[in-house]
Amino acid sequence: MKKLIILVLLVSSMHAFGQSAAFGIKGGLNFGATGDITSITNESFDGDNEVGFHLGAFARLKFAGIFIQPELVYTRLTTDYGKSSIDGSADYKFSKIDIPVLLGIDIVGPLSIKAGPAFQLVLNNDLDVNGSDVVNDPENTFTIGYQIGVGVQLGRLGLDLRYENAFSENDTTITSDLTEAANNQQFAAIDSRPSQWILSLSYQLKGSNKK
Repeated sequence: MKKLIILVLLVSSMHAFGQSAAFGIKGGLNFGATGDITSITNESFDGDNEVGFHLGAFARLKFAGIFIQPELVYTRLTTDYGKSSIDGSADYKFSKIDIPVLLGIDIVGPLSIKAGPAFQLVLNNDLDVNGSDVVNDPENTFTIGYQIGVGVQLGRLGLDLRYENAFSENDTTITSDLTEAANNQQFAAIDSRPSQWILSLSYQLKGSNKK
């Protein structure tokens, strides 16, 4: 929690140093999955990519040809493990707060590229196997990954495509109830850090909409 407070204060203080600042809202779709389920015999099982969604707000602070874009985003996603690893339905539902802090450069016209760390705060996770919740909380509720992508800004409207991944795994242990729920297969942990594509539509509420 201390790390989150420090990050919020850092993001807030950057406004004082920007040559120009803009603020807005964003939302869109996520396509991806959390990591493998690993059994006690070291077998691993991939989840199927599913579509989720995100909603949030952003700021864009410009500095002589480059910009810093901090965001605060709620993300909800689901990974389906039932088709490959478990006899029956097995959906891992995951919600989190994302705080990416991206450094970007305007390339040509409305096109820009951006990349940077993505801080993740886990709000809730449920592994539903045939109607039973069989997962514990993640090992770490606060983790750091990265995002990289491209964006197009047309007036106050923006379109953004990014890829997100983790620097390390964040295992979530699975309760022993899963043995009975999944046809006597014994699973130990699931990697809760997602790998996903993020497609966003944004609208700038305040600030200059010029490059």
